Amino acid sequence: MDKTAIVILNWNGVKMLTRFLPNVLDYSRDEATVYVADNASTDNSLEVLKQHFPEVKIIVLEKNWGFAEGYNKALEQIKAEYYVLLNSDVEVPHHWLTPLIEFMDNHPEAAACQPKLLSENNRDTFEYAGASGGFIDRYGYPFCRGRVFDTVENDNGQYDYATEILWATGACMVIRADDFKRSGGFDARFFAHSEEIDLCWRLRLAGRKIYCIPDSFVYHIGGGTLPKNNPMKTYLNFRNNLTMLYKNLPDNELHRVMRMRTLLDYIAALQALIAGRRGDFKAILNGRKAFKQWLPEYREIRKEIQNSRKAEEITGIYNRSILWQYYAKGHKKFSDLDK
Repeated sequence: MDKTAIVILNWNGVKMLTRFLPNVLDYSRDEATVYVADNASTDNSLEVLKQHFPEVKIIVLEKNWGFAEGYNKALEQIKAEYYVLLNSDVEVPHHWLTPLIEFMDNHPEAAACQPKLLSENNRDTFEYAGASGGFIDRYGYPFCRGRVFDTVENDNGQYDYATEILWATGACMVIRADDFKRSGGFDARFFAHSEEIDLCWRLRLAGRKIYCIPDSFVYHIGGGTLPKNNPMKTYLNFRNNLTMLYKNLPDNELHRVMRMRTLLDYIAALQALIAGRRGDFKAILNGRKAFKQWLPEYREIRKEIQNSRKAEEITGIYNRSILWQYYAKGHKKFSDLDK
């Protein structure tokens, strides 16, 4: 059994693999075994891997399962103490892995951790999808140390301290294999987007902890599968975020939060329509419709999660509205938020 397995999920990403995989191998081979799980790519990813990266272990999946189930299927086939979920568009520096594994070794209460994510395109700034650790507000809107909505901060070392967070980014996450398996892994129905937040929230409810360890940092391009302005991404974000809230919110908050989210979602849809983004307008409405359609199937899942919860106060949930902080009060940075 490997101690550490770096697992890169690939779908038609031969350009990213060619660009970034040599770097991962050079700076990780002494500490981890590197796997590429291929989600039924139709490009020449497999041929390139076999020809140019013979030391990489390849897992071939029979179809494109998406991010969530793709990882579930791949990790079923890997025996290791730690899984490192790494996007194919991440550049890693020398000794990037050591602080993460050392932290996990020394903190058995930690289920998962992430490094600091910096932008590959502008290395002095945080990267949108994770920055220096993930949080959500009381209505389920995610944000990070270093990134609130579209405001991405420069990295001046202001968040260079380890801290508990609610969620670790799926772009680069170290997670104990035992915790991943006990939790049931990612929610396969999500396909992609919000699956790591949902998983980490469930781990927190089970009494486990999640951390950001900025002693380690990596560079991430981001948006490689679906661009930010893609209506499908909007659809998945709204559908999955609502489902995540339904699964994980405590009984005394569920109905109040979901009522407010209904109002906020329709305001977001109206704003998209006024701005001429008809694709996003339809995506928001369709995301809400899809959530309502599969809601009955999640009632037993919610009941199981709530009945087994061990933690009531969850670090990383901001008990205010991030929308109000950002748009009404002008608090654009994590450090500006009202405590």
